[in-house]
Amino acid sequence: MAEILDQSEVDALLAAVGGGDVGPGADEAPEQVFTSVAKGRYLTNAEIRPYDFKRPERVSKDQMRALETLHEGFARSFGASLSGYMRTIVEVKVANIEQMTFSEFTHSLPNPTCFNLLSPTPLEGHMCLELSPLIVYPIIDRLLGGSNADLFIPQRALTAIEQRVIQKITDRGMTSLEEAWDSIKKLNIKHVDHESNPQLVQIVPPNEVVVVVGFEIKMGGRAGTASLCIPYNVIEPVMERLSNQTWSQYKRNRLNSNLVSKLAHQLDVAKLTLSTMLAETTIKLSDLMNLQPGDIIATEKPASGPLTLCIEGKRKYIGHICQYKGNRAFKVKRQYHPKDRV
Repeated sequence: MAEILDQSEVDALLAAVGGGDVGPGADEAPEQVFTSVAKGRYLTNAEIRPYDFKRPERVSKDQMRALETLHEGFARSFGASLSGYMRTIVEVKVANIEQMTFSEFTHSLPNPTCFNLLSPTPLEGHMCLELSPLIVYPIIDRLLGGSNADLFIPQRALTAIEQRVIQKITDRGMTSLEEAWDSIKKLNIKHVDHESNPQLVQIVPPNEVVVVVGFEIKMGGRAGTASLCIPYNVIEPVMERLSNQTWSQYKRNRLNSNLVSKLAHQLDVAKLTLSTMLAETTIKLSDLMNLQPGDIIATEKPASGPLTLCIEGKRKYIGHICQYKGNRAFKVKRQYHPKDRV
């Protein structure tokens, strides 16, 4: 049924046509006309964009880029961990990242699949880590000693033994995820439950917004996907830290402080070899071969002259030989300078 205009809308439209703003045959979008009439004036440069209320974008583009960068680090760490555990090269990289409703996420997954619920304490709620059967069964086959040649991918849920095997992979994924999120918030991620049918899992309402990070996993000639589902209400308390500039600066500061702390801890227990050179001189090879106990080798250096303390063979300090509590000791006087001729 055609929409009927009231008298005020007709007068406004005729005034716009009479003023030359709208041509009699112009094919104007009704949305532009009625929007401008409702505001009491005609906007020639009005921009109308579609907005889907079923998929509201609650995460900004900067925050999405920050999440993508964060999980790229997770992908590298996870791939290195799997490579060492499985004794083969495993590549993990971020394929895509998008926000959608939870129902759209669960309907996009195969059934059955390897669906794991994770609890990111102290954040409230749960995350989901889904591993595709296309890569799960090749991993199981390799860990159990198979050749991975002409492997059949069964369309069934994982058995209890297979779940125990994949749990080792999930544990490494949780460790890498904790390391990646440590720059934003220190998390203690635990495995809560696993499910083969994603339709049976309802950690949030179906229309709740979630951020889904898709990964591509390659192992030899096999490839599969993984998906990390992060509900918005889980990461909402830390969203302010995920703006691109703030997150980069925060990560840089945290990395520097963590690196300094780790290096200082390692240096505290490191053992170093200290040595000092008493004197240097030259003698003939024949004199060296004829040395006997009690012989004296004369040098040009005075006995009371300063000595150089070497740490791992590098000259660091100038001082003197002394005695401390009955033991030979070296008393440091100052640092060594390249111009010193000691």
